[in-house]
Amino acid sequence: MEILLEILKYTLPSLILFFTVYFFLRTWSKQEEKRRKHEFNMHLKDDILPVRLQAYERIILFLERIAPESILMRIKRQGMTAAQLQAELQNTIRHEYDHNLSQQTYVSSDAWKMVQMARNHILKIINESAGELKEDASSATLGKLILEKVMELKTPPSQVAIDYLKKEVQELFLQ
Repeated sequence: MEILLEILKYTLPSLILFFTVYFFLRTWSKQEEKRRKHEFNMHLKDDILPVRLQAYERIILFLERIAPESILMRIKRQGMTAAQLQAELQNTIRHEYDHNLSQQTYVSSDAWKMVQMARNHILKIINESAGELKEDASSATLGKLILEKVMELKTPPSQVAIDYLKKEVQELFLQ
């Protein structure tokens, strides 16, 4: 019995010291891991933020370019029929959209849905306007009708999406 007490006299303080050191090292290790993750996330955020901002810029530029008042000025040419203008507007919008499709990676799902809704609404206005005209109508007549339909709206579709994107960009800086 005395031998057992003698052994405990030396091993018990060693075990207490071991578990104390183990506990402190484990706590320090977890805190260090959290610090490293936080530091990594901060570097990642610093690297990704410029790319995200560039994506928002490109999407806003896309929306500006497909806005009816803008696209009509670029596409409409003398001698075009309404059908030719309609086809050219549709092709241009689809091409612009396809060119910016990868930007959805850097914006929220809701923001991308707003972009899609704006594009679809603009295409709908173009198609409905063209559907109201006679086959031999001029591009000027179609352009005028499209602009009238856009002006009837409270806010143009592209502007609704642009406003949403701007709000989202502001929230990026508040995080």
